[in-house]
Amino acid sequence: MEHGGRTFASDNCAGVHPDVLAAIAAANVGHAPSYGDDPVTGEADRLFRRHFGDAAQAFIVFNGTGANVVGLQSMLRPFECVLTADSAHINVDECGAPERFLGCKVVGVPAPDGKLTPGLLDAAATGVGDQHRVQPRVVSVSQATELGTCYSPDELAAIAEWAHGRGMLLHLDGARLANAAVALGCSLGDLGAPAGVDVLAFGATKNGAMGAEAVVVLRPGGGVDLPFIRKQAMQLASKMRFVAAQFVALLTDDLWHRNAAHANAMATRLAAGVAGLPGVEIVHPVEANAVFATLPDGVTGALQTDYPFYVWDEGTGVVRWMASFDLTEEDVDAFVRRLAELTGG
Repeated sequence: MEHGGRTFASDNCAGVHPDVLAAIAAANVGHAPSYGDDPVTGEADRLFRRHFGDAAQAFIVFNGTGANVVGLQSMLRPFECVLTADSAHINVDECGAPERFLGCKVVGVPAPDGKLTPGLLDAAATGVGDQHRVQPRVVSVSQATELGTCYSPDELAAIAEWAHGRGMLLHLDGARLANAAVALGCSLGDLGAPAGVDVLAFGATKNGAMGAEAVVVLRPGGGVDLPFIRKQAMQLASKMRFVAAQFVALLTDDLWHRNAAHANAMATRLAAGVAGLPGVEIVHPVEANAVFATLPDGVTGALQTDYPFYVWDEGTGVVRWMASFDLTEEDVDAFVRRLAELTGG
């Protein structure tokens, strides 16, 4: 293909950053203690504390769904529920894993642009004290959201204040936390404890890793049960050093930031390039590394022939284009040219 095999379907489709591969290879020397008692995992733990604060406890896992399930299990009992945006990954794209493995209900709250607010939560937090109803216990937000938008630290803090004032906890699904931090011009840590987050899932896979996620506990005492929860959830790596090495590569010298900044910039370039094309409408703010748009009739299928991407909403025809750390300006410009040909722009 003209675009060299690049796709706009997902940042999961991108390869592994060379520095991450090099870190994995560097960890592959001799023998090392298993299950996280090795020096590489120790260095990753130190880096997590550097970014998220001295009290942060990181528990490395294999994938994003595992990170969400493990983190939420430390916060919930089976008769309690999670309030989250109706578009949230835990509500739509995890095949019911949180509900199956936690025995807890996930309540999707209609949220414009994927973002919750205290007002939306007020309307959803019903049945408190009623023995016939699941009890609201956790608010879960995605950062960046599944619609490509971002919560500012102040917006997170407002949700945390709402939740904590009702004896609830705040969970953050940070599969694209790096992209959000870059978009907001803040540090990773600014989107954690200072914003009132109790537990977060920190994603690396979409930002240049081979496969590495972590549950980061920020609430004092919140990590006591995590070693057992992680093991029982089948998310404890025996050769932990090879997963941990990926975090060492990303969190040292801010590779996480460079990768996310480039992906965000490519999404901005893409949005600017298609904005004036006939019949193309961008339907959500472009804040991180995602672009959502509607296209003229007949264009979507033709464009997908050359550039794979997802139809986000089959009912409305909204499509999603994701930018990854390894897209080039040439990739983006070629995509825009092809869409211009198809739309007559």
